[in-house]
Amino acid sequence: MIRRLILVVLVLLASATTARAQTLADYDYEHLSFQGLSFDVGYVWPNKVEPTERYGLRFDLGFLGPGVRITPSITYWDSKLKATELHRLATRLSRLPAIRSQGFAIRASDLGVIRWSDLSINLDGHFAWDTDLGVMTYLGGGVGIHKLNGRGDLIDGTFIEDLLDAVTAGLTANGGLEFEPIDRLRIYGEASYTVLSYLRYPALKFGAAFMLR
Repeated sequence: MIRRLILVVLVLLASATTARAQTLADYDYEHLSFQGLSFDVGYVWPNKVEPTERYGLRFDLGFLGPGVRITPSITYWDSKLKATELHRLATRLSRLPAIRSQGFAIRASDLGVIRWSDLSINLDGHFAWDTDLGVMTYLGGGVGIHKLNGRGDLIDGTFIEDLLDAVTAGLTANGGLEFEPIDRLRIYGEASYTVLSYLRYPALKFGAAFMLR
């Protein structure tokens, strides 16, 4: 599935350059090499946890072909489960036959504070172009593998923790602006939207890239 998603992203990015009369022969993995490293910080607004900071490390591999840049990255965020989601989880647990047969219901307060974190490894492709203002703009997308981890003092070591732990694939759409104030230093801002099987979140981030070439 991941291979197919990567292929779809690359095909979409490559097709965007048809207006520039490029051919598939212009795109080759041999063009890729390590160009620079960037660090970024930002904010995410997940639908099931409280908004929180996110941190990222991005690797610039240069251009696959005309206008198409490849940037793997690692990102991380950690936050508390929203009160509405905590209540929904308690309601679902109360419906389990083993618990319902005991004649009592689980309340959200019985679960305590539950935190959920996301550590992801991503592969993004950007269709980039320069503007007359000396700023590079880009649009793109990518795929990622997300390691979700749930924890809490009252759920650690229980099946509830197992329900929140998962490794799953995700899709991201993004776009941003990038400029170079001094040689080999790039400053960028990016907006993105990530979708997992049961979690989604928009994000904003700002970072600095240190280029080797």
